[in-house]
Amino acid sequence: MTPAISFQQVHKTFATPRGELRALTDVSFDIRQGEFFGLLGPNGAGKTTLISILAGLARATSGRVTVMGHEVVSDYAAARQSLGIVPQELVFDPFFSVRESLRIQSGYFGVKHNGAWIDELLEGLGLADKAGANMRQLSGGMKRRVLVAQALVHRPPVIVLDEPTAGVDVELRQTLWQFIARLNKQGSTVLLTTHYLEEAEALCGRIAMLKQGRVVALDRTSNLLAGTASTMLRFKTDDTLPADLLGQSRVTGRIAQIKARDAIEVEAVLARLRAAGVRVEDLEIGRADLEDVFLEIMNGAEPPHVTQPPRAADQAEPTLAEVAR
Repeated sequence: MTPAISFQQVHKTFATPRGELRALTDVSFDIRQGEFFGLLGPNGAGKTTLISILAGLARATSGRVTVMGHEVVSDYAAARQSLGIVPQELVFDPFFSVRESLRIQSGYFGVKHNGAWIDELLEGLGLADKAGANMRQLSGGMKRRVLVAQALVHRPPVIVLDEPTAGVDVELRQTLWQFIARLNKQGSTVLLTTHYLEEAEALCGRIAMLKQGRVVALDRTSNLLAGTASTMLRFKTDDTLPADLLGQSRVTGRIAQIKARDAIEVEAVLARLRAAGVRVEDLEIGRADLEDVFLEIMNGAEPPHVTQPPRAADQAEPTLAEVAR
């Protein structure tokens, strides 16, 4: 079966006043049709650059990218027709209502008589009572719902969600994931980037992790979780952890989490805390989550430095937000 998305040896460099900046290096992986796939990485890892290339907003320095078998450069019209993208930025036209914006977006893709699907989108995303409201009147969360509806209005088989729940409330997150999960069950392919790793863990069957423009992990979510420390000690304390435990700990305010691989290591950690006089409250012992895996991989060995002959300066690239205009 043709992959829903295919990245083959994708490289991307930018010319800067300080010299050549390599944003992506030999990125290669396929996303199967019907998958819910996660693309994770720290800020600056190359996620948005990769999605911009997928959307046709930037051109790879070398390599090949396809959407449903359509090459994004040579067969760009079919590739973009197969793709719906929800950008990070809140971009909207202030002169139209919600329903009018969706009708106009349908027209961009040549979709006629789309009223029934627009109504379903409005209902599914909790926008039905805002259909006649001007976009300027909407809250930030409601505007983000409209961006999701605009990405889906032409019924694309491939959906790309670039940080779709950044800065939104719990209600929107639940509404969005219920609707997207339903589309995924009906056969839509979903590519998600997010910094909320609990979302990726709950939703994504496979995950790729980028670091400095390279793929440093690519596997099923269950395999990634199984490959790290299986046990985490979680507790609250007002005391400073001993130096030998800080290196394997994650501390957020009063909450500390320390990884341990088995019962013997758990006992050793607790003994070390007692010996250091650390007062522990609300002790819990649980399994590692995707955030633990992510931090472990990102704090691992740096990818090798790549030097290649300079290429011609690239032209300035449009932002992902422009795809929603």
